[in-house]
Amino acid sequence: MVIVACLLLPMVALVLYGMDRVEDCLTRASQPPRHARRRHLRLIQGGRQVPLMRPQADPERSDAA
Repeated sequence: MVIVACLLLPMVALVLYGMDRVEDCLTRASQPPRHARRRHLRLIQGGRQVPLMRPQADPERSDAA
């Protein structure tokens, strides 16, 4: 029984070490790509020139319920 335990001990140690490495790899935060472009907004000067207006409700359909 002691011989079997001594033979299995190195294999169990390797399995635990491997699982630790896999767990570290899976839980590590991903790094941004090496040549990532900056993301930025492209703003348009002036914006919309026409004021926003709500569409007029149809008088026939304005009655609620």
